[in-house]
Amino acid sequence: MRFPRCSGILLHPTSLPGGYGIGDLGNEAYRFVDFLVAAQQSLWQILPLGPTGYGDSPYQCLSAVAGNPLLISPDLLVTDGLLTPAEVRDVPSFPAEQVAFSAVIPFKHELLARAAQRVALGTHSELSDAFAKFRARHAAWLDDFALFMALKEAHQGAAWNTWEPDIARRTPEALAHWRQRLAETVSCQQALQFLCFRQWLALKHYANARGVRIVGDVPIFVAYDSSDVWSHPELFLLDDHGVPTVVAGVPPDAFSASGQRWGNPLYHWDVMARQGFAWWIERLRAQLALSDLVRIDHFIGFTRCWAVPASETTASSGQWIAGPGAAIALAVRQELGHLPVIAEDLGLLTPEAEALRDRFELPGMEVLQFAFAGDASNRFLPHHYRPNCVVYTGTHDNDTTVGWFRSASPQERSFAQRYLARSGEDIAYDLVRAAMSSVADAVIVPLQDVLVLGSEARMNHPGRADGNWSWRFRPEMLGAWHLSRLREMTELYDRQPGHGAPWPTAPHGTSAEEA
Repeated sequence: MRFPRCSGILLHPTSLPGGYGIGDLGNEAYRFVDFLVAAQQSLWQILPLGPTGYGDSPYQCLSAVAGNPLLISPDLLVTDGLLTPAEVRDVPSFPAEQVAFSAVIPFKHELLARAAQRVALGTHSELSDAFAKFRARHAAWLDDFALFMALKEAHQGAAWNTWEPDIARRTPEALAHWRQRLAETVSCQQALQFLCFRQWLALKHYANARGVRIVGDVPIFVAYDSSDVWSHPELFLLDDHGVPTVVAGVPPDAFSASGQRWGNPLYHWDVMARQGFAWWIERLRAQLALSDLVRIDHFIGFTRCWAVPASETTASSGQWIAGPGAAIALAVRQELGHLPVIAEDLGLLTPEAEALRDRFELPGMEVLQFAFAGDASNRFLPHHYRPNCVVYTGTHDNDTTVGWFRSASPQERSFAQRYLARSGEDIAYDLVRAAMSSVADAVIVPLQDVLVLGSEARMNHPGRADGNWSWRFRPEMLGAWHLSRLREMTELYDRQPGHGAPWPTAPHGTSAEEA
């Protein structure tokens, strides 16, 4: 899939301003869309939207399809009559520039539970029909997910493999018993998903109507403690007790002497292939109803994965196991049509992964912060780009550009200054200019770089267990100066909406109405 020449911003909704301790899908999200439109941006890239578990990471979600209720806007619930103004009046004094998850989660869960109960009990008659249709349309994943969440609540948040053996193994008798016992909680969980989808799709419609497309994010692996693994254990490499035999990671390299042990269960690709990759097709169908295109994280894993024995504490010991390769892409394309996918091809790009990416004309990723370690042969330097790619100044896993430059080696800083023909005093916009002026079809810039922020605004430190994903910006931080600079570069390098080739049409079966 080829982009028209365009640009956009990377910002997860949790980083938006707002008075409830975490960014949500309310008024500030709409104001951000208005900023994108005024700045001539065509793309809004987000991180995975799923309900977070361990470490509050959007890459360790409790479901591959469900939405994160923490994104639900209490203000919009008041507008809908699901909360009263009095119920949202007594809000704790949350920090403005970070998400204090330990305080936000219990506060917001209690608030949202009231609205969900009113939907589930049918006390808001205008939404009853829409809620019934939502449950019927999404029953294939929603019923299992809602029961999974109700069971976790009944077991004080414990992982599913520690539940009673009969419900952990999903015997028919246990499923029937628990569905009846937890019926009210299950219905409230379904209502939370209804509200989350309802608010997100309204925001997406607002963005799309103004020429802004949403770039979603699909982690290739799912969390072990997720409704997906509990509901479909046959699709993962687990033992007879439901415990992973091997987990995902990457082998030792120059960045880590012991490698990275991610801990996600690996797929049983042979079983998936025999089922026509139905689970992946439905996962992507669902994600493409919530976004216009998706970035697939660790795309390389479709060709091979580093399998670490689950008993190992590091990723030093492991072996490469083959992925499905072109078979999965062919199955998805046959069902959904063209593939509106960005291939995250960072790391060790093997010839097999490169061939798979190119066979299906998927844009890969280039990261400018990686460009200045080495010499002129570095693949991330703009003179090596091919048009069918997306270039980033940095990603959610990188430091901000200002923070990166401050901590870079003297050699890196010198090379960047010579290559960019700039002093580095305006390094964030130096990299934005280098990206915008390149031949890359698409440019995406983290908002932190637009705001010229330092390391205090970093979103994630890979390998650090906590303290991530919490950065937020204040509304007054994003002003006319940022808008005019971004718009000027967008126009100067011919990336404004409506120029160049048209956008591809949506793939089959992914309309927002079907969500």
